[in-house]
Amino acid sequence: MAIWRSGVFGGLLAGAIWSTLWYTLSCVALIVGSGSSINLEIGPALITGMLIGLLNVMYKPINVKIYFIVGTLFTLFLLIFCSFGQPFGSQFPVNDWHTMISTLIVSALIFYSIYCTVGSLTAGILTRYFAEAFYTRLIWGLGLIFFILIVTIPFYVMIMTSFKNQRSLLKNPLDLSIDFSAGPEKLFNSYIELFVKYDFLTLLLNSAFVSVVTVLITLLFSIPGAYAVAKLRFPAREWLSSSVLLIYLIPAIILVIPLYSVFSQLGLRNTLFGLCIVYPATTIPVALYMLRGYFAGLPSELDDAGLMDGLTRWQIIIKISIPLAIPAIASVALYVFMIAWNEFLFAFMFLDDIKIFTLSRGIVSLDSTEVPRQHLMAASVVATVPVLFIFLWFEKFLVSGLTSGSVKG
Repeated sequence: MAIWRSGVFGGLLAGAIWSTLWYTLSCVALIVGSGSSINLEIGPALITGMLIGLLNVMYKPINVKIYFIVGTLFTLFLLIFCSFGQPFGSQFPVNDWHTMISTLIVSALIFYSIYCTVGSLTAGILTRYFAEAFYTRLIWGLGLIFFILIVTIPFYVMIMTSFKNQRSLLKNPLDLSIDFSAGPEKLFNSYIELFVKYDFLTLLLNSAFVSVVTVLITLLFSIPGAYAVAKLRFPAREWLSSSVLLIYLIPAIILVIPLYSVFSQLGLRNTLFGLCIVYPATTIPVALYMLRGYFAGLPSELDDAGLMDGLTRWQIIIKISIPLAIPAIASVALYVFMIAWNEFLFAFMFLDDIKIFTLSRGIVSLDSTEVPRQHLMAASVVATVPVLFIFLWFEKFLVSGLTSGSVKG
C-alpha cells in the first residue's frame, strides 16, 4: 500500500517542510536585521515540526482558538527544549526579549501552517481524494509563501537600504538593520537629499502629469469606441472587435526608431507632449478591449429606453452607460496610469532635458558611481509607493471591473 496515502506520513512530511521553511526564513531575517552571523541548525526545528505534525494527525480539537494558543506555546517549548535553550544559536540567548518574541512568532507560524495543512488528516490510510487534497494544500501553501517572498524581499531590501548611510553600506552591505538612535534627520537623509539635491519633486510632477493626461486621453477615445463596438451595428464591426489588440503583436522597440525620426522632424521629441501622444496610442487598444466586454454585458433595454425618451447616443453614453460602467472605467484608468507611470523605453529615447525627465528616466540617470546606492533605493521607494497606494485604493474597482462582463448568464 502506498506510503504517500498514510496520514502519519503526511503529518510528518508537512511538519518537516513547514518547520524547516519557517526556521530558515527566521534565521535569514535575524541575519539581515541584526547583521550578526547565525549557525543554521535545522535539527531542532525539524524534530519540533515532525512532532507537531504527528500531534495534528492524532488529535482533533473542539475549540480551535484554545488549541492554537496551546499548540503555539507547546511548539515554543519544543523549539527551546530541542535546541537546549538556544533556538538561534549562542548569539541570541533565549532570555533576551527579542529572541523570545522571534521564537514565539516562528512557533506560531510553524503550528498554524501545519494545522492548516494537516487538519483533516487521520492516522490511517487516506482515500485518494483526501490524499490529493492534502498534497494540493501543501503545494498551494508553499507556492503562496514563495510568491510573497518574491514580492516582499526586494521591497524590504529597497526600504531598509534607503535608510542607511554610505559608511554603513560599505562596512557591511548585508546589514539591513536600522539604527533608530540616529534620529529622524539622519534616517531620512537620503530622501531629503533626493528632493533637495537632485530635484526629485520635478520628476514626480512630470510623471504625474504624463500619467493623468494619458488616462484622460485614453478614456476619451476608448469609452465611445468600446460602446460602439459593443452596442452598434456597422460594417467591419466584427473584424474591428477581434483585431483591436493586433497592435501588440508589434514590439515597441520596432516603433521607437520611426517615431524618433518623425517626432524629431515635428519638434515633439524632447517634450512631455510627445509622450502624451505615444502613451495613449499604446493603451487605447487594450482599454477599448477591456471596456467592450463590460458594455456588452449591459442590458440593451436601457439604451432602447433612452432612445424612446429622446436621448441621443452621446447622451446615453454619458447619462446611462458611464455611470453603470464606473467599476470598469476605474480599473482601466488604474491600469493605464500604472503603464504610463512605469514606462521607460519611450521616455528614455525621447527625453534629453533633465528638467522634463519622468521618474523612470530620472532614476536611470541617477544610476552612476557619483550617486550613492541609498539614494537610488530612496528614489525607487518614492516611485513605487504612490502607485501602491493608488492600487490598494482602487482594488475593489479593479477586481469588479476585470471580472464584469466575462461571464454571461
